[in-house]
Amino acid sequence: MSHFLPIELKHTSRLLNHGPTILITSHNPENNQRNVMAAAWSMPVEFEPPRVAIVVDKSTWTRELIEKTGSFGICIPTVSITNLTYAVGSVSGRDEDKFNRFSIAANQGPSLGLPVLESGCAAWMECRLLTESSAQEKYDTFFGEVVSAAADPRVFIEGHWNFNENNADLHTLHHLGGGNFLTNSHPIKAQFV
Repeated sequence: MSHFLPIELKHTSRLLNHGPTILITSHNPENNQRNVMAAAWSMPVEFEPPRVAIVVDKSTWTRELIEKTGSFGICIPTVSITNLTYAVGSVSGRDEDKFNRFSIAANQGPSLGLPVLESGCAAWMECRLLTESSAQEKYDTFFGEVVSAAADPRVFIEGHWNFNENNADLHTLHHLGGGNFLTNSHPIKAQFV
């Protein structure tokens, strides 16, 4: 049973606005092909309807699946799966199912049926691909509308991240290149002056 709670779609931009490394999932139900890859380039681009952008290179298996199905998932990994995040970003899923290879447990998303990861992740989103932009072909940038999302209430509460010393294993990862990551560890609350 999932301990993740659905979040209001108006808060989905906050899941990405701190720049975490993400896991992009894809699935073709026609032949049950699926994939997961790590990515460092993602961002929210619109509040309502909630829309996001991700960069997926032309050579990837994930891109083929996204273009075929018109959908993708975004999962936000935590410190607890740093090694797995690096691994799924370092090998192709074209010849081998990475979910099987790395024993990744995935749930089925409620709206689009995409693989969503909860174990080792702080949140997930299911996105419908928006195709009216030429950015996909020119710049490898995909735009998606978030149609469902959920987050772990131990770290994302009432539309806000709650990173603290008591949930350090749930802090998100930020890629520095070459297998190096850092985490967010000292939140600062601004005061209006």
